[in-house]
Amino acid sequence: MATPTPTDTKIVYIGILRNAQPDPIELCCERELSSYSRFTRGSISEFTTMFSKILTGHTTPNSRKEVQEKEFVFHVYAHENGVTGVAITNEAYPSRIANGLIGKIVQEFCTENPGAKTATEPVPFPALKDYITKYQKPENVDNITMINNQLEETKVVLHKTIESVLERGEKLDDLVQKSEGLSSQSKMFYTSAKKQNSCCIIM
Repeated sequence: MATPTPTDTKIVYIGILRNAQPDPIELCCERELSSYSRFTRGSISEFTTMFSKILTGHTTPNSRKEVQEKEFVFHVYAHENGVTGVAITNEAYPSRIANGLIGKIVQEFCTENPGAKTATEPVPFPALKDYITKYQKPENVDNITMINNQLEETKVVLHKTIESVLERGEKLDDLVQKSEGLSSQSKMFYTSAKKQNSCCIIM
C-alpha cells in the first residue's frame, strides 16, 4: 500500500472533540486525503476519527500528548474545559508548529463556542478548513512557531504507539473490531493492512 512521501500531504486531519465519557464526541473536523486512493479514503477517514476519539479519551484536561504511529504523529491538546484538539501529521511535519496550531485552534474554538463543553452534536467551525489549507506548508506560514504561554508551560508527553496510550488490558485490535464508527470494509482494511505489515495501519 503506497503511502505519502514527506513532500506529500503534511496534515491529514484536524479535529475538535469533546471528551465525553465513555465515548468522546467529534464536534468538527477537516481532512486532507487527496494523496490517497479514492478506494481507501473512506476507511482512512473513519480511522482518523476513531483514533482521535481514543486519544481524546486517554488525555486528561490541561495536558498534551504526541503519539507516533509508524510515520504519522498525533498531536493532542486537551483544554481544561474538556474540549480536545487533535492534529494528525506525517513525521516530517515540525512538531512545534503542529503543537502551536492545535493549541491556537482549540483556544479560538472555545472562545467562539463557550457551550461546546456540553455539546452532543457537531459544532460548526469554518476556520478549520482555512487552517488545514494554510498550514500544509509550514514554511509558508508566518509567526506560527510561537506557542502561547499556557502551552509552553504544558509538557508534551511522548508515546511511540497508540496502543501504548491505552489502559492496561485494552487492545487496539479489540477496539477496532468493537467500534460502531467503523464500517465492515474499514475493519477488513485494518486487518488486511496489519497482516501485510503495512508501514501504517490506517494510512
